[in-house]
Amino acid sequence: MYYSEPTDGFSLAYQRRGSGPPVVMIHGSPGDHTEYDRLAPLVAPHADVLVPDLRGFGQSSKPLNDIEAYSRFGQARAVAALMDELSLAEAVLVGYDIGGYTVQTLVAQRPDLARALVIAPPLPGAGRRILAGDALAEYWHASLYQTRIVEDVLDGNREAIRALLAANVARWQGPGSDADTFLVEHLTETLSEPGAFTASVAWFRNLDGNPVHSYAAERPPPPEQRITVPTTILWPTDDPLFPFAWSDNLDDYFTDYELIELPGSGHFAPLEAPDAFATHILAHLPPRNG
Repeated sequence: MYYSEPTDGFSLAYQRRGSGPPVVMIHGSPGDHTEYDRLAPLVAPHADVLVPDLRGFGQSSKPLNDIEAYSRFGQARAVAALMDELSLAEAVLVGYDIGGYTVQTLVAQRPDLARALVIAPPLPGAGRRILAGDALAEYWHASLYQTRIVEDVLDGNREAIRALLAANVARWQGPGSDADTFLVEHLTETLSEPGAFTASVAWFRNLDGNPVHSYAAERPPPPEQRITVPTTILWPTDDPLFPFAWSDNLDDYFTDYELIELPGSGHFAPLEAPDAFATHILAHLPPRNG
């Protein structure tokens, strides 16, 4: 792992492999850079692939004195600073879960950093449908993470963290997926150090990072503020957190996008469908000379 210069008091850990046009892959929650261990090797022969740990995750900094720094705006700021440090621009930005939120925020703030987006949910447009009973029940964790149970019960408690991860990953992965085998033991190890679990859920303690609040409060932007970079949206058919029916308002947020279903994939789409992601990432790269 390499480490960035500090921004807002945070240093990002990152992996970098390959050469060529830049591709930046941003992981979800719970997670870290290892969520791209199947995808990055497929892209690295064709690109300069950067895979950081977001603030509060993996091997990146985890101070808890500034909760705003863990918001989607803080995370996007950190990724932008890392790309500037490495002189990367016009990258294909890849993300899902909070990584998807992060790259959508990043491209809105710094369009010069993005050649294209390849993203999986969350996507805007669900609105107050998230407050329906069945939908809202999937987001019990977002409410749990607002409470002192995080500090008083979960943080540093290896068995409790493992049980929580196992329940969530098994619930959210697609049929026949091995995401639980791939993620649970590794994340239990990384999240069991004192303070690590609390840092990993700090995203949810910002209103913009709490999916229930952010969806319920969302309003379509003015047309001139829609995302204009070419965007490929890979929407899993078996993600209980983000039903495909919620893809019906994308025109209000994107001007140049392609919507593609990922049959049989669950929430952990880059891990469960790496070949599909690689195909669409490579399609956005500039043609090689000669």
